[in-house]
Amino acid sequence: MPATDERKVILVVRPTRLDELIARYNTVQQAQFYVEHLGADFSDYLAEKKRYETVIIEVEASLRAVARVQRLDRRYLASFVFGPDDVVVVLGQDGLVANTLKYLDGQPVLGVNPDPKRWDGLLLPFDPKSLPRVIGEALKNKRPIKHVSMAKATLNTGAVIHAVNDLFIGPKSHVSARYILQAEEREERQSSSGIIVSTGMGSTGWLKSLYSGWLGAASALGLEPADRTIDMSFAWDADYLRYFVREPFPSRTTGTTIVAGLVSEDQPLTIVSEMPEHGVIFSDGIEADFLEFNAGTRAEVTLAERQGMLVV
Repeated sequence: MPATDERKVILVVRPTRLDELIARYNTVQQAQFYVEHLGADFSDYLAEKKRYETVIIEVEASLRAVARVQRLDRRYLASFVFGPDDVVVVLGQDGLVANTLKYLDGQPVLGVNPDPKRWDGLLLPFDPKSLPRVIGEALKNKRPIKHVSMAKATLNTGAVIHAVNDLFIGPKSHVSARYILQAEEREERQSSSGIIVSTGMGSTGWLKSLYSGWLGAASALGLEPADRTIDMSFAWDADYLRYFVREPFPSRTTGTTIVAGLVSEDQPLTIVSEMPEHGVIFSDGIEADFLEFNAGTRAEVTLAERQGMLVV
């Protein structure tokens, strides 16, 4: 059956664990030796790769029945130019969906779980068997859309980075970050292990872990918080972000009074780096894709002007 829709579908895929090991060790045999030397089951790596490659073929065939299709490997996301009318199908785990969303500008995204027995998928509401029906409705704009707010950091160098879950501003390694923090009409010089700025989607991840640790430590020291039921999660389409300073250190020159709060359109978060080297900003846990944030660099963190569009 020939393609019947003028819109193009971009199918986003990723390498499997075995693919990444082969790229590192050159051959399947070397990868097998490495895995089994660590006491892991190599057959699970083979099964995952076989399942994923089978599903790619199945999904691509079902998409080609209704539209033009272009397959896109994850590593090319940052440089790929998406068309304004493209529909994006992501075949992978939640992290791949989040990583794809931040490179889009209004294009709808369908998350497909290639292996439900292996992975849970909060952002993967569809399976390969339901895709033929769903993609037809999505191409005609007849599927519900869930909006996802994003964070954006803009540097005085002109560099910009977006985040679907969270931004990290701090040191590349296990050293202290030094900076001047400006928030809510206040300013403070700080030394810490970094700052997390979370979106609503990311609020059940790293941000939740930080708050839970803070509450647990306070309780262990007998400083029971007034409300142990605090839920720091918030809506995916919220018009604000939350920030949290990790391990702020008090000294004669650094303070600890501005450690958590909101970021909104009217109240951006500004950080001026005082780190001579190793300062970075990265998003969504992808440390390899970072902006340098060394002394003299100023970052303004705000809500991004655009939102992600998840098909549900």
